[in-house]
Amino acid sequence: MRTGPSARKGTSVDFANPPGAPAFLGPQSLQWRIYKNPVALTVGGVCAVLLEFADPRIRSGVWDHSTYKIDPIGRSERTGLAAMVGVYGPKETAEKMIAGITRMHSRVEGHTPDGQPYRAMDPELLNWVYATAAYGFLKAYNRFVTPLSDQEQARFWNSGEDIAALYGVTQTPTSEDDFLAMMEGLAPGFEPHPINREFLQIIESSDSAPGVPRFIRRAIARGAVSLLPPIVREKLALGPDYNLTLLDRMTLRCMGFVAERKYDPASAPARASERLGLPGNFLWRSAAEQQRLLGTARPATAETQTG
Repeated sequence: MRTGPSARKGTSVDFANPPGAPAFLGPQSLQWRIYKNPVALTVGGVCAVLLEFADPRIRSGVWDHSTYKIDPIGRSERTGLAAMVGVYGPKETAEKMIAGITRMHSRVEGHTPDGQPYRAMDPELLNWVYATAAYGFLKAYNRFVTPLSDQEQARFWNSGEDIAALYGVTQTPTSEDDFLAMMEGLAPGFEPHPINREFLQIIESSDSAPGVPRFIRRAIARGAVSLLPPIVREKLALGPDYNLTLLDRMTLRCMGFVAERKYDPASAPARASERLGLPGNFLWRSAAEQQRLLGTARPATAETQTG
């Protein structure tokens, strides 16, 4: 899977500038830690899409009004870039990008095949889309990268409201229980659909990740399904053929372990750290070292970045 902040032409974002510009979330946040791991983002992102597609209104809106069915990888990368900008980008950059996204969403409306009306800017749908991303990324990181304490998970759930509000979100879960309560309110409308399996087949195909072995692509799909709450998996009719095997689990954990420790100086989190006067490998250092650096960091300036 391509994981760089500008994997596709025309989607480049400068995470290193302007020097000193704050993000909506700081480098001490759990989001900065979790979003730097491409395995958590990939598996969690697939899980989030399945949760979204469980609702026929969201599924129809995405399938009928975006490039997803003809360019699913490009669409996913653009969505991933927006998420990275929201966490690591300067506030002004994030505001401009998200404003453009909401303008596009404001034109998306229609009817599902069975006649249900939908609008992309419907607060109920926006709230669910935001919640599914938070759930997917957190659960994937916790299960396949590093277990998080209850306190850490609570800190994750209770941050990010400012970013969510830019998208028009009016309610954000403050715990997993809140997320499950939101899900239970929508679950009566969830339904199986061939698009869900088609989406998973895309994830497992060689087109989704050229050069990546099939057993890894399959592990990503199964890992994502394993994160779904049981009621959603039952509603989507994703049966035993998507059960996570021991090999799948070992593959994802090994990948998550390696990805957590592989420093990429060109990545969004590295460049964003430098923008804030921190070493590029800040997020790859020990927790104690991060605390020390946070206490001594000076805001970056044009002179310190070039000097």
